[in-house]
Amino acid sequence: MRDLSGVFKAYDIRGIVGEQLDAELVRDVGAAFARLVGGPAVVIGHDMRDSSPGLAQAFAEGVTSEGVSVVSIGLASTDMLYYASGSLNLPGAMFTASHNPAKYNGIKLCRAGAAPVGEDTGLADIRADVEAQRPATEGVTPGTVEERDLLSAYAEHLRTLVDLSGIRPLKVVVDAGNGMGGHTVPSVLGGLPLDIVPMYFELDGNFPNHEANPLDPKNIVDLQAKVREVGADIGLAFDGDADRCFVVDENGDPVPPSAVTALVAVRELAKEPGGTVIHNLITSHSVPEIVAEHGGKPLRTRVGHSFIKAEMAKTGAIFGGEHSAHYYFRDFWRADTGMLAAMHVLAALGGQDEPLSELTAEFTRYAASGEINSTVDDQQARMAAVKSAFEREDGAVIDELDGLTVQLRDKSWFNLRPSNTEPLLRLNIEAPDETMVADLRDRVLGIVRG
Repeated sequence: MRDLSGVFKAYDIRGIVGEQLDAELVRDVGAAFARLVGGPAVVIGHDMRDSSPGLAQAFAEGVTSEGVSVVSIGLASTDMLYYASGSLNLPGAMFTASHNPAKYNGIKLCRAGAAPVGEDTGLADIRADVEAQRPATEGVTPGTVEERDLLSAYAEHLRTLVDLSGIRPLKVVVDAGNGMGGHTVPSVLGGLPLDIVPMYFELDGNFPNHEANPLDPKNIVDLQAKVREVGADIGLAFDGDADRCFVVDENGDPVPPSAVTALVAVRELAKEPGGTVIHNLITSHSVPEIVAEHGGKPLRTRVGHSFIKAEMAKTGAIFGGEHSAHYYFRDFWRADTGMLAAMHVLAALGGQDEPLSELTAEFTRYAASGEINSTVDDQQARMAAVKSAFEREDGAVIDELDGLTVQLRDKSWFNLRPSNTEPLLRLNIEAPDETMVADLRDRVLGIVRG
């Protein structure tokens, strides 16, 4: 029996091409996915990595071998694949390793309507099917493959959700990181009152300029410099598969994803007063405060798209945001789309005269540490030691919804979570000012790192 524990993750399939992931395995995954979801068809898209077209073709061969047809949309961002799944009401497969280096690739799967397929919602079943090397279903007529270009339809749909036609002219630097933003941005943002200054729009899965991971500060240095150089109003950076978007203001300073979450939430609540807005537990406390102040219902969840999408489906939430710059919209089949979040920020900026730094200042109320990783031998023992230390603190409120979250009396709080894939503990801290963040950081890390 195959052991696929190294490539089947909580939310997707991912590994090093040629070592962990090859055409044979992907063909078997395609067949297993077809058996899981049934007909009539599966929609398939892929990113710009050298290995993506071949792996997507192998997956299609597996799907069609089970009598299920394929709609191939070719080059796509992940949110474009979600658009295809939602608008066509078909299950989907996106070939991408997002921000990972060039040697990696992977598959993000969804059911019809862009409903997520994670470990608890089908991925474990597919893994078991493939590991058992289940034989192909006998006597089936192979499915067909249809190629369809949905880029313009995707762009048109997004432009029905956020109208940018009447905003004041803006100069916008966009760093696509040689990823799929270079494919989608011209179609979505072209022809609007936007002077787009493109950076690294050439599709290149070898990422010659920098990693397509804007969460790492070193990867937005070029964007920050260009914004200052050309006097832009705003800078946008997309990750490799363009489902996440990071924002910098006119000074080149990063706008925290929590501030973007709060800004978009206010706009969505203006359309639907009293709506529910989801935020994960690492998002700034400014988000639930601002949602409540604007008459909305904030709802706190665990980290991860499967939890957020499940809560959105259960509660009818209008919007959800994460600290990692994933933004989820009910109007987009509850799927995450960095492009739509960027359009909301552009609409807010272009709909008034203040610079972005002033516009977003009201959404940034606290100081934050960012994610601090510590390599540890025993994650649970270290977390238990931290919990024990803070349980004795007067007024401390502790919960374990996702890792360990400790709320202190002085409005400081931290979350400590184990990595699912590495021997790491991830620490996030927020407090009223930088000094309080540093003090709390030193206290927690003193226990974690011993």
